[in-house]
Amino acid sequence: MSENNARTSNKWTGVQAYSFALVCLVVGVASGWVLRVPHASASSPAAAENVSAAPAAAPSPHAPGQLNATPDAQVAPMLEQLKSDPKNTDLLAQIGNTYYDAKQFPAAIEYYERILQIRPAEISVRTDLGTAYWYNGDADTAIQQLDQALAYDANYANALFNLGVVKWQGKQDGKGALAAWQKLLDTNPNYENKDKVLEFVSQVPDQAATKP
Repeated sequence: MSENNARTSNKWTGVQAYSFALVCLVVGVASGWVLRVPHASASSPAAAENVSAAPAAAPSPHAPGQLNATPDAQVAPMLEQLKSDPKNTDLLAQIGNTYYDAKQFPAAIEYYERILQIRPAEISVRTDLGTAYWYNGDADTAIQQLDQALAYDANYANALFNLGVVKWQGKQDGKGALAAWQKLLDTNPNYENKDKVLEFVSQVPDQAATKP
């Protein structure tokens, strides 16, 4: 899926636009420079996503004015099906993913949370949920959800990747970011985005000594 950079009423500087590209996280429904896998079921909605450049400055999550129009035509038939099968987690995932792709993060959060009420151990969905919270401007809840995903699988690579980005960019916690990425590298030595992780790590040391 291709990324359409969010637009605001003010022009972005080159640094801001460059920085925004960084925060395309490892998530199944995310946008940007992405390697996707099919995610028809709630048990596998996540795919690996890379970013194309290291940041020059901390980016901001999406603001409400940057959201796209609700994908009514896509979602309407799925919502109709959901009326007769409200606990269909595959259907809930499709709806959540559609809203996420349209940058309708509050709606995506709603449907991801409905999945997790039924199947709380779906770590890929919980990782997507954490990322949606991040893009919705809530770094603290994003970290909570990523930590919960890691409570089910402490070595889950995508959650570790995203946790590092949110701690770095959302909390200015360089040490926390490095710890997450080091664990990712230690436990997933063949991680397909390893080069990108190493690139991020090389950007953090100057921040690591600062107060989170």
